[in-house]
Parts: sequence; structure tokens; C-alpha cells
Amino acid sequence: MDKQALRERVWRELEARGVTTFPKPVRGRIPNFVGSGTAATLLRSLPTYAQARTIFVNPDAAQLAVRELALRDGKRLIMATPRLREGFILLDPDRIKNPKAAASIRGAFKHGKKTDIRGLRADLIIEGSVVVDRKGGRVGKGGGFGDLEFAILRETGTITDATPIATTVHPLQIVDEVPMAEHDVPVDFIVTPDRIIETAHVHAKPSGIIWELLPGDAYKRMPILAEMRKK
Repeated sequence: MDKQALRERVWRELEARGVTTFPKPVRGRIPNFVGSGTAATLLRSLPTYAQARTIFVNPDAAQLAVRELALRDGKRLIMATPRLREGFILLDPDRIKNPKAAASIRGAFKHGKKTDIRGLRADLIIEGSVVVDRKGGRVGKGGGFGDLEFAILRETGTITDATPIATTVHPLQIVDEVPMAEHDVPVDFIVTPDRIIETAHVHAKPSGIIWELLPGDAYKRMPILAEMRKK
């Protein structure tokens, strides 16, 4: 199956089994699955999570519980703004009295601050996924933002090739094989509500932004890219 066919199959199955929650419809989104909070709690048992002082995390609803628990655990969060329109937000747990409120997108804008990620260092990456496989293959919702967020982090030195990548998903989101391209970001750990899977690590991680693959309007839609290209 190609990527879009895999997305469509997983979205349909998740809805048919009744294992998705707000926001709906699930099609076109990183699925917010039943048990996402349990998966977030299990993620905390990973040694890489325990050791991480700063975590980069996506803004999707499926990882809302991850963001809240990380703030409660005293970890700094670097969060991408939706579609990277406003770059990145830094959430400092020492300045946040209500982690639950700050973990939402609206709360992150209110309680965090927009930040230049140059000079920051993330110890762990949490990705949102639509489909994953045990080799480490991953497919997002189709906009390419997860891959681009990773590429920007590599380009700025915020992460390295050794920075571990985890994702939280429903078991129905795990398939036999995901097709991967040069710019696609693999995952090292898959966390479901009942288990942690360390992947086979067969895919190389992108080393930075592949500028020639960006659409012509990317610089207008995401000013951070225009700024980076100038520098």
C-alpha cells in the first residue's frame, strides 16, 4: 500500500472500532485514540524519558496527555505551533502553575513563549503518527509537518542523529510495513496503552531540511523557513 492508502485504511478501522475521541472526524488528523492517557503514562517508564530534561513534542490532541505529564514531571517542552505558522513555543514547568491548562494548544500560547530554538537542546522527540511499523516506519497525516519539524530541529542543532524518537498510538495503527522516503522521519519507540515496542531502527534519520523538496509557498506560510534560508 502507498502512504495515503495506509492512512485511509487506519482512519476507517479506528472509526469502525469506536476507538477515537475528540476531535472528529478522525480523517485528516493524527488520531486522538481511546487510551492515549494510558499510553502517555507508560511512556514515562522509558529510561530515555526519565533522563530527558527537555522534550520536543507535537501539538496534536493525541499527545495532549504526554505534554501535561511531561510538565508535571518538571520537563521543559518545545512545542511546534500548528502547521508551523508561528514557529515554536517553549514551555517552562517552573513558570507554569496549571500543567493541564498549559498542555493544550491555546494554553501553550498563553503560558509559554515563542522561542528561537537555536541554542536549545532536546533530549527526546515525541511524534504524532497515523501509521507506524515495527521497523520504525512512520506516516503522519499527510501535510509533512512532522518531518519538517524534525528537519528544522536538525538544521538548528537542537537535536542530533542520536536523539531518540517515540510515538504514542493505538495498536490498530501498527501495520506490517510503511513505505519510507529520504525525508521521512522514523521512530525508535512505539508506545501503545499496553506495551512499549523498540523498533528495528532500519531507517536513517534525515540530516536536515531538503530545501528542493519544499513547495514554493512554504516560505510565505512558514516564516521560520524564510528566516532560516536567509541565514
